[in-house]
Amino acid sequence: MALAASPCGLTTDDLYLFNEGNHFRLYERLGAHQLDSSTSFAVWAPNARRVSVVGDWNGWDGRRDPLSPVASSGVWETAIPAAHVGHRYKFRIESRDGRNFDKADPFAFEAEVPPRTASIVTESHHSWSDDAWMSTRARRHRHDAPMSIYELHLGSFLRDLAPPYAPLGYRDVTERLADHVAGLGFTHVELMPVMHHPFSGSWGYQTTGYFAANAAWGRPDELRHLIDTLHQRDIGVLLDWVPSHFPTDAHGLAGFDGTHLYEHADRRQGYHPDWKSLIFNYGRNEVRSFLISNALFWLDRYHADGLRVDAVASMLYLDYSRPAGEWIPNRFGGRENLEAVGFLRRFNEAVYGAYPDVCTIAEESTAWPGVTTPTDRGGLGFGYKWDMGWMHDTLRYLGRDPVHRRFHHRELTFRSLYAGAENYVLPLSHDEVVHGKGSLARKVPGDDWQQRATLRLLLAYQTALPGKKLLFMGAELGQPEEWNYDSQLAWNLLADPDHAGIAHFLGHLMRSYRAQPALHSEDRDPSGFAWLSADDAAQSVLAFLRRAPAVPGSSEVVFVGNFTPLPRHGQRIGVPQPGRWRELANSDALEYGGSGVGNLGAVDADGIPSQGQRWSIVVNLPPLAAIMLRAPDANPADAIPADGRLDP
Repeated sequence: MALAASPCGLTTDDLYLFNEGNHFRLYERLGAHQLDSSTSFAVWAPNARRVSVVGDWNGWDGRRDPLSPVASSGVWETAIPAAHVGHRYKFRIESRDGRNFDKADPFAFEAEVPPRTASIVTESHHSWSDDAWMSTRARRHRHDAPMSIYELHLGSFLRDLAPPYAPLGYRDVTERLADHVAGLGFTHVELMPVMHHPFSGSWGYQTTGYFAANAAWGRPDELRHLIDTLHQRDIGVLLDWVPSHFPTDAHGLAGFDGTHLYEHADRRQGYHPDWKSLIFNYGRNEVRSFLISNALFWLDRYHADGLRVDAVASMLYLDYSRPAGEWIPNRFGGRENLEAVGFLRRFNEAVYGAYPDVCTIAEESTAWPGVTTPTDRGGLGFGYKWDMGWMHDTLRYLGRDPVHRRFHHRELTFRSLYAGAENYVLPLSHDEVVHGKGSLARKVPGDDWQQRATLRLLLAYQTALPGKKLLFMGAELGQPEEWNYDSQLAWNLLADPDHAGIAHFLGHLMRSYRAQPALHSEDRDPSGFAWLSADDAAQSVLAFLRRAPAVPGSSEVVFVGNFTPLPRHGQRIGVPQPGRWRELANSDALEYGGSGVGNLGAVDADGIPSQGQRWSIVVNLPPLAAIMLRAPDANPADAIPADGRLDP
């Protein structure tokens, strides 16, 4: 039932669910909302002595528009006829100890461009045109569907060519981003946080406006236009989401009503030593309602197709980055953060309950069991988990001199021991190309040609392995410099055939990945993968088979990788079928900047058993390269050509 004369439409059920921790549409009630003849304002500040709203319409005078408490809920509300769309505002809080301070609205849908910090009354006028995408989204997120993700930071993808070299905003970057991603053949983009953040050097991971699009890149409807256009181009949109911590900015959530409202009071629980930020109190009901409402908001109001949850490991462990004596054990004496575990499970239940056709992805770097196991079976309930172990092992291996790689072959093969434990995404993310780590191309030894060849080998290896794919922007250019958030990608490299060849090869890989069920439909099922050669450490050669037995008519694919700069001629590889095996990809092809070593497009299997298979083929392995071959029953039309249209 509605509360008497509630300007925000608050009901007793709203307040009950909010205080219970189960109201997941708070953005429909709290914050600023345009009504027929006024604007309603509501904010949660249970320990405040007085709350008012100050803004453009009242001269920022805290005496003129006080809010009234709503029963004992901790919510304050009012309606103001003079406040309109476009007006800036803040909440002026008087704490119980008599301090006064101004806070941005935690539920604001728009914020001022930094360094200004006010919230803005706004409403959306965007008309969505992505019905075709939304109606087919469920099948695109099935575990047996292809998913290849292009991760990007909008502020450094493209920038103005003249001083001050500002980032292109949501609307200006839309068509060029869509063309580039479609040209490369990715199924999704993952946007590093687009939630409002005042410090660009945080890359969005220090969020202050959880319900507002980052104002430095444009207006909320311009972000909607970007997502809508990507959907119309058959590209899904995943958003980075940061419920693990928040910054200490004075206008933000920290000490919101004069008390530790959103964060823990004890620094051993409420302060993150790595990021100098505050940790949400997941045990507080209203905080859970706030965070889960925020997750659903981006799925609801922005048509996001999924959320990649940042820094999950930091949430799961009470002693994360803390020495002994500086953390508080749970009620059983353990290091597990039971309140965070409960929150993550409830988050996934709420997301999938409301939007069963989206996906959630955990950036979780430990061996926590059951990250992608459903909650009713004791898991956390995520759809996917980043395989950080694969990323670190592979990059460590490739960083070694090829002469020494044979002593570390296990860094490539160890993953097979756990590959079926979770639904994995194989990430080559932004974190690996910053802070002096070097670009992907420069992580490996050798001259420029060898580094580019190794990068193409890495991309082919990632594509062929079980697991969904994620690649951070710039790798397709073979960019020699590591990522810099304050400048754009080195697009000029596309004028160099050797660098353009990397992008050309990646586009071919991504389209082949989507066209071949063997490369995506059985990522977790043991039937989808079989080693052919896992122990050839002496030559640093790997060979494995991918297959899709559940997909009628699908063809098997063999991957063979040579991780040394020496070509390997006459290598015998076992195959499960006789006949002509056609080359699906060769990372050493001349058109990609390679040396042109190969097998003339196909090889014929003979009746010599090898590597546990009844037949075998003899292949030439190019230096620092990979080849993939399709089984004889494959349709030649499956050889998807790269279109080369990569200029943004």
